[in-house]
Amino acid sequence: MIKSEHPLQDVNIIGTTPLISPQELKEQYPLEPSVGEHVLRSREIVRGILQGTDRRVMAIVGPCSIHDPDMAFEYAGQLRQIADEVAETILVVMRVYFEKPRTTVGWKGLINDPHMNGTFDIGSGLKKAREILCRINGLGLPAATEMLEPITPQYIADLITVASIGARTTESPTHRQMASGLSMPVGFKNSTEGSLEVAINAMQAASASHRFLGIDHDGKTCVMATRGNDFGHLILRGGRQGPNYHTEAVAQASEMLQKASLPPRLLVDCSHANSNKDYRRQPDVWRNVIGQRARGNSGIVGLMLESNLKAGAQKLPEDLSALEYGVSITDACIDFETTARLLREAHQQLQSVG
Repeated sequence: MIKSEHPLQDVNIIGTTPLISPQELKEQYPLEPSVGEHVLRSREIVRGILQGTDRRVMAIVGPCSIHDPDMAFEYAGQLRQIADEVAETILVVMRVYFEKPRTTVGWKGLINDPHMNGTFDIGSGLKKAREILCRINGLGLPAATEMLEPITPQYIADLITVASIGARTTESPTHRQMASGLSMPVGFKNSTEGSLEVAINAMQAASASHRFLGIDHDGKTCVMATRGNDFGHLILRGGRQGPNYHTEAVAQASEMLQKASLPPRLLVDCSHANSNKDYRRQPDVWRNVIGQRARGNSGIVGLMLESNLKAGAQKLPEDLSALEYGVSITDACIDFETTARLLREAHQQLQSVG
């Protein structure tokens, strides 16, 4: 760790720690050819769903955030079985979220603080994240994550089927530029206030070519030149004024997308403000939205659920041995049994309408 003593800069920087380069990390945790083919195939399916050429519904389900690799692998193993059952009507994608935006302060996720003790061993966090993604993709499950730090994608993006930009960062020019260069479809959530315009503007911005600062595979600072990402999509997550998953809100969102010359297709996040931050309401939102799709609203192409092995949430204790296995340490989640039931119910309902 290097400390700068220069009186004109780095006054509030207490040290710097060199990181492994993206290329070096990929050599340690290589992308197996079969996994690479799986990621490419999964991305193509998602693109088909977003274009309307694939009639399946995308379901992005999983923990609010990953904090225990063993929990993640157990959850993935169980989810893989359900994914096979419902594959005819639903593409199941696992939430594998490693970075957590905080309104003020708090645990920032597995990449930032993998030991959950304030040591911020980001190098180890990146290694854990890549290892987890390699194993989950190796099971045949597509992975979804939120892209929060613009440097992170170079380390893990080759293992991500679909990405999202969160409500707090959708308005950020940095994140819009980053999304323009990502190789997978990217969802933009409406703002925490509930503004759809912010997310629609982000979709338009990300579809354009940009030049911005980033790092290459060797970790060197460079100017990134992007082509633009045509597979941006809107995610409704509610806002301070309330939920926005009901029929009228979905219709309004579709109309706004059309006016912006964007495809009128969207995903609905069953958590956050759409469930009034009560995880127990997620099933109600899910059933409402699946019902809209089953009644013919093909503009709804996907849903998101926050789900874990067990229901609820727990605070991060000082003594990590006191953590309850299978329970989220960030947002509260529904349990896996409920998740499986919702996926099976949706499959039957969608199957019946063809």
